[in-house]
Amino acid sequence: MNIDILFRIAGIGILISVLCIVLKQAQKQEQAEMLTLAGVVVVLIIVVQLMNQLFTVVRSVFNI
Repeated sequence: MNIDILFRIAGIGILISVLCIVLKQAQKQEQAEMLTLAGVVVVLIIVVQLMNQLFTVVRSVFNI
């Protein structure tokens, strides 16, 4: 398993959480929520790409 992808997702999560804390302290609730949503979308894009790779490998293994 490629551990680099896990570190990338964890790094995105840590960065987003720190930025959200900063924004909430600055009374910017809406921007913090939008930042959280953007972080979730970025991670979901990474996960969808990984699932695509998985399905490609499964197809090649079973010759579909």
